[in-house]
Amino acid sequence: MGDPSSQLHDFEPGIKPSGLFWTIPIPASAIDVNTGTGRARLRAANLAVPDFGNFFNAISSSPTSEPGHASFDVRWEGNGERTKIRDTTFDFAGQFVGGNATIRFAVKDDASDVVYSSDTGGQTTVSAGVGRERNGVFFGADEGETSR
Repeated sequence: MGDPSSQLHDFEPGIKPSGLFWTIPIPASAIDVNTGTGRARLRAANLAVPDFGNFFNAISSSPTSEPGHASFDVRWEGNGERTKIRDTTFDFAGQFVGGNATIRFAVKDDASDVVYSSDTGGQTTVSAGVGRERNGVFFGADEGETSR
């Protein structure tokens, strides 16, 4: 871990009064999933994400921020090994299709015109999968049953 005092940017949605953090709603049109093939895509363009400057400011009781925007395109290619998991100890079951995943990502601090972006050429997939899972109260449901 680096020295947090040298951090210049901290792009994140912030913390809501409810305590929900680092989470924002996105439209259903931003997601495309096929659990049968293991292919999926999540994308957004110019999503408003404030720059808090550093982590400690972001989690403080009265954080300050500058406007920022992020764009990303995450793709799971599928067509890999199919894996079935059933764990009765932790009430978790799922069927997943493995495959490669890539991400194109860019974020811009609107106040300074600083842009950070990913290098798709330098990415290696360690583990990625798309599928369907059941846990908690849905764990006992039949595999063919849809969510309640």
